[in-house]
Amino acid sequence: MATRIPITPADRGFIIRGAQSIRDRRLYRYERQIAEFVSRSPLHSLWDFQGVPVRVLITRTWKALFADRIFGHAAELAFYFLFALFPTLFSASSILGLVARSADKIYDRLLAYLAVVIPASALGTVLKTFNDTTAAATPGKLTFGLIAAVWSASVGISAIQDTLNAVYKIEDTRSYVKARIFAIGLTILLTILVTFGLASLLGGNFFGTLATHRIHYRIPAIAVGIAARVIGWTSATALLNLSFATIYYWAPDFRRRCWHWLTPGGAIGILGWLLASLGLRIYLHYFNNYSVTYGSLGAVIILLTWFYLTGLMLLLGAEINSEIEAAAAEIRMATSIAPPASPETAA
Repeated sequence: MATRIPITPADRGFIIRGAQSIRDRRLYRYERQIAEFVSRSPLHSLWDFQGVPVRVLITRTWKALFADRIFGHAAELAFYFLFALFPTLFSASSILGLVARSADKIYDRLLAYLAVVIPASALGTVLKTFNDTTAAATPGKLTFGLIAAVWSASVGISAIQDTLNAVYKIEDTRSYVKARIFAIGLTILLTILVTFGLASLLGGNFFGTLATHRIHYRIPAIAVGIAARVIGWTSATALLNLSFATIYYWAPDFRRRCWHWLTPGGAIGILGWLLASLGLRIYLHYFNNYSVTYGSLGAVIILLTWFYLTGLMLLLGAEINSEIEAAAAEIRMATSIAPPASPETAA
């Protein structure tokens, strides 16, 4: 009969029975050692794999996706994103309203550029709800409404914090108040970045159209129009990458933080998000029977699906970065200090 193994404080939550469970506990301790090393000594460049083959990183990432329940966490994030969507839009419009009148109309035009990645039926529902919300708002409600909106919108960021801590296998030592302050600050920062990204698309299109109408020579007009749109898209892409980098930097509770402008996980996550979003648009364009099957709920289902893909790509990028850090940490620990007991040999 298998004997019960005493549970240490570090193994809280584990009920250990049998040889296989002993191996699981040692694997857990081994992973925590690696995670602690990564948290205190992050890589300065995640493009330096420390000699780890790309094939090994792909295998590790694939296994980690299931071990860390990334697909389930992505569904959780999708719900919180939907919950935080309209408070975020309202707070963004209110912040913009501090410097511009008729901010709801301006932000309505900015949101229209999300049609590149969001299916039209879902975006139509978002725009309608946003317009109804801003139309019902009054100046007297603005201050309280803005505070409540930012607080509600930070729920999604709080979910990202918890999920990325699970991906990096670190425990959040911040208090509830401190973690929520981080979430609120990150919410405001990301709202500004997304607004500037949409404004870049709007500005590129505006100056491109203006050049077409104001420049009377065909070839220069076309060249200036293309250049304006390319600059707009490049700026929007750079701001999108900055949003990913900001989330990966501030959301997890690292003991020591190291800023990375562009990471392998961030690049793959952004590319995967764009491809998944465009793929969803193409699918719905040719097989758009949601409204027939689900009625008015079809737009909500489509929006949830898009949020699920967004959360999945965000977590995929973090998982890739995490496995690069972990693989490099194992090599650095082996060369600098006595390596921790491997779970395979310890079992």
